[in-house]
Amino acid sequence: MNTLEKRFNELQDLLLIFKDTAKGSIELAAQEISKTFMQGNKILICGNGGSAADSQHFAAEFVNKFSKQINRTALPALALTTDSSIITAISNDSNFNLVFSRQVEAYGQKGDLIVVFTTSGNSKNCINAVKASKLTGMNSIVFTKTNAEISKLADLSIEVPSNNTQHIQECHIFAYHVISELVENSIYGYKNE
Repeated sequence: MNTLEKRFNELQDLLLIFKDTAKGSIELAAQEISKTFMQGNKILICGNGGSAADSQHFAAEFVNKFSKQINRTALPALALTTDSSIITAISNDSNFNLVFSRQVEAYGQKGDLIVVFTTSGNSKNCINAVKASKLTGMNSIVFTKTNAEISKLADLSIEVPSNNTQHIQECHIFAYHVISELVENSIYGYKNE
């Protein structure tokens, strides 16, 4: 079997397992995000590497819109991965493990929500972001893998049953796209067919 066939088959099998294990968490995440927005609060989103890109992608789905056919107001979501001056100042002057928690301290308020993407589940800066959110009175949702260290700290965890980074990220993308659609359905009563 060639690499292309192998990867398609792996992902196809994993998505079926992920559906069974994470469906409830995905629905709860959509409800929590909808509630956060409807109460006038915001979400802060973070992650490293490919997960940093996912943070920005997820924020864009809310600030812009997910469904092209809907005309709606922007929703307040902020990726903590985009301000190079803040990230490099914290990394240089303090410690890279604080790049997200310092921003949570600066921007987070009680009732806000932190969303963290970490395929390993043990990135120190992501763990510190969740810890900082608790001190601020925020709830937390993490996208990670099964049995991740960060899941013990989070209020809600969407876990992918795999150790393959690319497949974990592929499942994360699927999950946050569905969540984006569910949030729009919940807040605006829009059904994307």
